[in-house]
Amino acid sequence: MGNSDQMANQESVADTLRPLLRAAFGPDPGVAFEFWDGSAIGAAGASYGTLRVRSKEAISHLVWAPGQLGLGRAFVSGTADLDGDIFEMMRALRSSSPHTPGAGIGLGPAAIYQAIGAARRLGALGRPPEPPPEEMRSRSGGLHTRRRDAAAISHHYDVGNDFYRLVLGPSMTYSCARFAGAGEQPDDTMSLADAQRAKHDLICRKLGLDARSGMRLLDVGCGWGSMAIHAAATYDAHVVGVTLSREQAELARKRVAAEGLSDLVEIRLADYRDLRGERFDAISSIGMFEHVGSKRAAEYFTTMHTLLRPQGRLLNHAISSIGGSVMTSRSFVGRYVFPDGELIDVGQVVLAMERAGFEVRDVEGLREHYALTLRGWVANLEQEWDRAVELAGAGRARIWRLYMAASALGFEDGSLGLHQVLGVVPGSAGDSGMPATRRAWG
Repeated sequence: MGNSDQMANQESVADTLRPLLRAAFGPDPGVAFEFWDGSAIGAAGASYGTLRVRSKEAISHLVWAPGQLGLGRAFVSGTADLDGDIFEMMRALRSSSPHTPGAGIGLGPAAIYQAIGAARRLGALGRPPEPPPEEMRSRSGGLHTRRRDAAAISHHYDVGNDFYRLVLGPSMTYSCARFAGAGEQPDDTMSLADAQRAKHDLICRKLGLDARSGMRLLDVGCGWGSMAIHAAATYDAHVVGVTLSREQAELARKRVAAEGLSDLVEIRLADYRDLRGERFDAISSIGMFEHVGSKRAAEYFTTMHTLLRPQGRLLNHAISSIGGSVMTSRSFVGRYVFPDGELIDVGQVVLAMERAGFEVRDVEGLREHYALTLRGWVANLEQEWDRAVELAGAGRARIWRLYMAASALGFEDGSLGLHQVLGVVPGSAGDSGMPATRRAWG
C-alpha cells in the first residue's frame, strides 16, 4: 500500500480537507461541510445549511479546473450539492472567501495549493474527470458569426418548452420583470405574471405604441412571444418577432394562434442580420443584446437604426456590468448557461446607440427588479424539482438553480445591472416626436 493510501486511511476526509476549506472560505463561513465518508466540518454551528461533497470526484473537478468552472462541474455532476437556503448559503460562501470577497465563489492561489495537496492525499489526482454532458465545449466558427450564434442560442433555449414553463410560470417571459403597481409604486408582492405584464406595458408606452394607429413593432429576440402578444392585444400593434430558437418559435406561433392574434403577429426563425429593407415604427430588444457582443454592437445598432422610420424608437433592455464582462469558456456561465454571452457597460451601450444615429432619451436601471424576478424563478424550480429533473435532467436543473441564485445575488449587491435604454431616430428637422416628460408615457 502506498504512502498516500495509508494517510488517507489514517484521517477522515474532513481532516484532510480542513486546510483547503479554510484557505477557500475562511475559518467560519457559517456553512457546514459533509463528506462521502460521513465526516463533517462545522455541522454544529452551521447557520445557513450544508454543502455536501459526495465523492472525491468533486475534488478532482476543482484540481483540474480551479475556480468557478471546477466548482460548477462538481455541482452539475451531483458530486457536490447545497442543502439549505441556496441564496443565504451562496452569499455566506462568497462573503467569507478571503481572496475575492463578495465577488463570487472561487479558489485563490493558497486554496489551489491546498486543493492539490488534499487531492493527492485522497487519491483524487488521476485523470481529469469527464465534464458533465450539459457543458458546451465545441464552438465552431468565429465569435458571433451567424452559425456560432445559432448554436449558442440553441444550447441555452432549446432545452424544452415545458421546462421553461415550469421555471418562468404562465407568462413564459425570460427577462427582468417590473414589480411596480398602480401609480408606479414598488410592489414586491406582485405575482411574476403581473410583474412581467407591467414590464411589457412599460416598454410599449416608452415606445409610444398607440392602439389608434396600428403601429408596426419589431421584437428582436422575441422568445416565446409574450411581448408580441401583449403589444398586439393591448395596442393593436402589427408585430414581427424574430428568434434563433426553433423551440421558441414553434411555441410562440402556437401561443399567438391561441390568442387569436395571427393576423397581427408574425413569428420568424431568423437572425437580426437578415432584416433588410423593412421599416418599423418601434423596436423592442429585450434580453437579446447580451448575445450580440461588443464587437457586433455597432453593427447591431446600425441595423436597428436602418429598420426604423424617422421618429421611430428603440428600447434596449439588457443586463450590464461596470466595465463589461465576457462569459469566457473558463467560466461556469460561459460553459453551461450563456456561451459567448457578454455584458456591456451601459455607458458603452449609450455611446454605441448615439454613434449609430440614435438620440438617447432615457435610461432606467431595474436591477432590484431582476433580483426579485430570479428569486421567483428559483422558487418555481425548487417547488417543482422532481418534475424539472424529469423534463430536463438533473444536471440541467442544477445548472439553472445555481446560475439563477448566483445572478440574483449579483443584482442585489450591484455587481450586475439591468438597464432599459430608449433611443429615437430624429426626424429631418431634428424633431424626435417624443413627449417632454416620462409622465406623458402614461
